[in-house]
Amino acid sequence: MAGRELPPSSPFAGDDGTADPAVAAALAAVADGRGGTADVVAALRGTRVLVPVLAELEVEDVVVHDGHAHTVDKEASAGIVALQAPDGRRALPVFTSVAAMTAWRADARPVPSDVARAALSAVTEGWEVLVVDPGGPTTVLLPRPAVWALAQQQAWDPAVGPGGLDPSIREAIVSAVSPVRGVVAVDAVAGTRAEVAVVVDLVAGLDRAGLDAVLAGVNAALAGVELVATRVDSLELRPRAAR
Repeated sequence: MAGRELPPSSPFAGDDGTADPAVAAALAAVADGRGGTADVVAALRGTRVLVPVLAELEVEDVVVHDGHAHTVDKEASAGIVALQAPDGRRALPVFTSVAAMTAWRADARPVPSDVARAALSAVTEGWEVLVVDPGGPTTVLLPRPAVWALAQQQAWDPAVGPGGLDPSIREAIVSAVSPVRGVVAVDAVAGTRAEVAVVVDLVAGLDRAGLDAVLAGVNAALAGVELVATRVDSLELRPRAAR
């Protein structure tokens, strides 16, 4: 096995440190454009991941996501390392193999964990996302709802799939926001800056105070939508004057 041996006292002592074949196949599919994040999450369920522990904690690293490199800071909590994701949220790095961790940091000590426990640890620390294999060869950022699903050992149903935004989420958003005073029409679609975009047509002639009041009402309405809280990773609001 490449890299250091796993601790003999670990319940994973028989683990040879290689990636689960199904997870490796899902990551390979992402790399060549045949698969997506949902496939990786499905493959990860019930598997072992490696969580890194570093002796030197005040360092910087780079997370690659969607082909772009992002300089990030690391923090420690009880020896566990957190990365800062491109959107500013804290992320727990997990690795599929000892080789992947060694490629990231040769001095990192692998702590094996079932993925549900690792996801639950991230949630407990307030770290909303997981980064799978941040040193490559394929890096995947798992969004907050996927992390929650893994922690609860449940299947993840993405808000946005190949066919666009889940109609049930769109309907819930439209139903919640439409009654807000000052809103003429509302729609929800797959976002560009966030996972879901809420497009709101507003009454004409609003002054700044009126606009702020309407947007505050929209945000309050969205905060009360359970499907948004449980299944949507991030929202962007697109207000515009009604035509």
